[in-house]
Amino acid sequence: MSESDSVRLKLLRDHPISNGLDAFRTSFRQITDSDIDQLSTEDVQDVLLSLLSSLRILPVSRLLQSKTLARRTVRDDILRLISVATADDFDFDSIKPLLKAALADIPRDELIWDLVAKAALESTPPPRPIVSSFQQTPWRHNTSSFANSSEYRRDVDRVLKDELGPLRVGLSRFQDTFFGSIEGLETAAEAVFQSCTSGNDPLFQGGWAGWPNDANQDDVLQWFTDVTTKLMALAQSHNPPQTCRRPLAQPSKPIQGSTGERKMDIGFVSDPEAGKGSRCHWSQILVPGELKSNTSADTAAKAWLDLGRYAREVLAAQDTRRFVLGFTLCGSLMRIWEFDRLGGIASEQFDINKQGQLFVSTILGFLWMSERDLGFDPTIIIRGDERYIEIERDGQKQHIILKKVLRRARCIAGRATTCWLAYADQEPQTALVVKDSWQYTERAEEGELLQEAAERGVINVARYYYHTTVRVGDKDDDVLANIRKGLDLSEAANTRFRRSNKSTSNASATSTQGQSHSSSIGVKRSSSETSLPLPPRKRSILTSPTKAGMEQLSNRVHRRIILCDYGVPLYEASSRIALLAAMERYIEGHESLLKAGFLHRDISINNLMIDEDKDKAFLIDLDLAIRVPRVDATGAKEKTGTRAFMAIGALLGDEHSFMHDLESFFWVLFWICIHYDGPGKDIGSTEFDSWNYEKDSRLVQLKVGTIGDESIFLKIAGDNFTPFYRPLIPLMNKVRKKIFPNGETWRTENLGMYRMIKEILADGQRDPDVL
Repeated sequence: MSESDSVRLKLLRDHPISNGLDAFRTSFRQITDSDIDQLSTEDVQDVLLSLLSSLRILPVSRLLQSKTLARRTVRDDILRLISVATADDFDFDSIKPLLKAALADIPRDELIWDLVAKAALESTPPPRPIVSSFQQTPWRHNTSSFANSSEYRRDVDRVLKDELGPLRVGLSRFQDTFFGSIEGLETAAEAVFQSCTSGNDPLFQGGWAGWPNDANQDDVLQWFTDVTTKLMALAQSHNPPQTCRRPLAQPSKPIQGSTGERKMDIGFVSDPEAGKGSRCHWSQILVPGELKSNTSADTAAKAWLDLGRYAREVLAAQDTRRFVLGFTLCGSLMRIWEFDRLGGIASEQFDINKQGQLFVSTILGFLWMSERDLGFDPTIIIRGDERYIEIERDGQKQHIILKKVLRRARCIAGRATTCWLAYADQEPQTALVVKDSWQYTERAEEGELLQEAAERGVINVARYYYHTTVRVGDKDDDVLANIRKGLDLSEAANTRFRRSNKSTSNASATSTQGQSHSSSIGVKRSSSETSLPLPPRKRSILTSPTKAGMEQLSNRVHRRIILCDYGVPLYEASSRIALLAAMERYIEGHESLLKAGFLHRDISINNLMIDEDKDKAFLIDLDLAIRVPRVDATGAKEKTGTRAFMAIGALLGDEHSFMHDLESFFWVLFWICIHYDGPGKDIGSTEFDSWNYEKDSRLVQLKVGTIGDESIFLKIAGDNFTPFYRPLIPLMNKVRKKIFPNGETWRTENLGMYRMIKEILADGQRDPDVL
């Protein structure tokens, strides 16, 4: 029931918009009433999303009752509008009066809120994910967030597109940046190419000899292997580095080491005996490649995505790899790629049958470059069968021996966390954990947070030992300055993945001698073209803060921390009692963190560790943690985590609260009870696998449908909990009732929730049915 007009007017008087729309109005101050009627649909969408994001964070939006949703507020209406406004069939003409009211010289609060209510009444249920307010850290889906997933290609591709974001292609100095440090490369390439063009039977004469006219994949693979072998032989007189690399062409044979079956067209491997019959592992792939017979496949949705999929597998299988170089060959059009923790960038497109020397330089470069130039971490030192890092702690130098990989995030862009079980060479009996991750430069260092937490006496959180920013080449190891070496990205054509490639121009199949004409993005222009000014942007207004914030150039830096505690994930707990006891300690640890001034914000199945031998259970991973109370956004460009465990409110874009983390503990227990039939006994993929891939709005619906009604929850639990964990159904229902009172998400923060959840867990440990 809506409030009376008098109550509503009083709320508006007591909580005026005032300067709450100043940022929005400043961004779009050049737009007049008549301009709004002339704007394109995309521009109207930009303005609307920015306005709604600004209105949503105003305190009065939480006080005004919704006229469309019972027991809800205008803020809920705005969330629905944000979601609906991203749909293709949204009626943007109906929203223009609201935009005009908000941009008026003298805006009227009552009119603005009336028009918001009117728009909400005319809207439909949200078919798309909700866009977070730009005051709140945006969330980007990431392929490292999959839990117990079969990783089918169709599912991975959907998420990988979002993870990679805009791909920056057409960089003119790409080869100089990534191949320029290879000693003697250009001299050798020039001499080898000269040899290719001379003699009675030249290898190159107006194009490469033997090049298949129809660019058939099998024929191109054979040609590529043959010509690479010949180039290697011609380069022998130029003292090439002693590497054991060979081309590999096995498009129909799966590469070992993938979660889901993956094949790769072509690439360079570290196996000197590699051939058609070889069984290669992703750990051996140095440079992945993708072939397409048609030049029009040089697009984000085709060759680029395929290569990105291979790069993800390479990065996942090679625990010291910082970045991956690769190439696409679409017809005779080649492009060189680099994938790192910010995404992907690429060179200009070039025709190997017209720029033969550049092709020779590229092939020899891949064969000759050092492991560091290929992206391997030089700070991890190999000595015989042993790998170690060097640190200085308390004025003493130490060698930290890396014993084995504990976890390697399967992603390209993101934090890409890698953990190793390790020990100091002087104390081999004491287990340590080394963790590398790529954090946004704006974010507080995890090592500093852990150090502060230890000083404040936090319990049940992994103990601090050491932290640093990794340095490579006497520089902090970040993406923009160190890996990409300050490469100017402003000249790039930023291309996003799209559902349709109808607007993508195909590379021209016709060319004249010595010059190639193409309308594809990133093709090198002639000198006469490059002297001309760039064409004006199609869009005539400023990009909205919401979208602009997501497009801003970000940077990640390579951090390293060492922890004193080692354990195994919670799902390996030896019994139901051990699992509940550990969960009780995690709740205590989380509460202890909060009292010390920190909010964890990333409760997931891989961040809850247990060491039953030492009777310990502790939280790890403060990468996304923040100091509280917080008055602004974290500075991060995106919020990542395991989606299956994210709270409903977090998926809706609410500012993160400790209550969201407590809800995540519930989802972790729920997930374990479904996917494990005993200590560490993963039953494989289930129908809940889709939770890894669903859009936010759909995942919210699935979670609300799971917990909203007691009888439905008990039915879902009864049908899906494994036999080992079925005795926990009554306990889980008790936790559900506390986390979701009356089957709804929480409205008010309640610190007493810690005590209530711990009591349920403690009672469960004494329950004979659980024993």
